[in-house]
Amino acid sequence: MKIGLIYTSTTPELVENVEKEVMGQLGSEAELLSFQDPTILAEVRKAGYVTAVPAARLIGMYMKAVEQGADAILNLCSSVGEVADCVQEAARYLGVPIVRVDEEMCREAVRLGRKIAVMATLPTTLEPTKRTVLRVAREMGKHVEMMEVLVDGAFGLDQEQFKALMAEHAGKATKEADVILLAQGSMAYCESYIADMYGKTVLSSPGFGAKALKAALISKGTL
Repeated sequence: MKIGLIYTSTTPELVENVEKEVMGQLGSEAELLSFQDPTILAEVRKAGYVTAVPAARLIGMYMKAVEQGADAILNLCSSVGEVADCVQEAARYLGVPIVRVDEEMCREAVRLGRKIAVMATLPTTLEPTKRTVLRVAREMGKHVEMMEVLVDGAFGLDQEQFKALMAEHAGKATKEADVILLAQGSMAYCESYIADMYGKTVLSSPGFGAKALKAALISKGTL
């Protein structure tokens, strides 16, 4: 069984966490095929939204994973998650599920609360994540209120500095939010730190993405 992991940006923490979660769900027999193109996210950040050229390159990475025998694909960048949405019909035709790392996390946030704070270090991640939360809320027949928490000054920090900065910004949302949603998978190692500090429900995407990947493989009949 081969799994295509599609990154537009990586950190050592993100790769380690994703691989741990995926292997934990699928077992040691899974072969992980990693595809990375940081220019995609760089161009999205520059434009402020997903333009045609980086979207085309991302779709090209999906197709490379299919060509190399991937049984399923996990899209790991929330900034470009809607590109994964747009190719679902092709994925069904190819018989290779393309799973968003963040969709089930957004569903869980809607299950658990009405006021949801979305945290991100990139403006280009905030809007797509908010749209996903609102979409799944509509599908679930629920109404939610959204809060944005943009974490400025996060780049170049070490783990402890980043956790402290995240916790500082999260504190601004804790009085109103029922759930704090970490929009970028690279934030996942801050989840328990923030939850313990404020006693709030905090969600990050890698674990949810790995579970959704497993569910897709079971539905396909591979597992």
